[in-house]
Amino acid sequence: MCQHEPKCPAAADPRGQRAEIVVSHPEQGWYLLCNGIVLFDDGGLMMPDHSVIAPAA
Repeated sequence: MCQHEPKCPAAADPRGQRAEIVVSHPEQGWYLLCNGIVLFDDGGLMMPDHSVIAPAA
């Protein structure tokens, strides 16, 4: 999905949530990253395979 250089970390990479934002909806509290991760304002993540990672406590 990442089309720019240098390439962003893959979704499975521990640094995956540092990928560039390609769609921004701050009014709804979420951002789509170029590696397919949906990042929520609370820190939670939805991965490209639709698995969910809860925000850190």
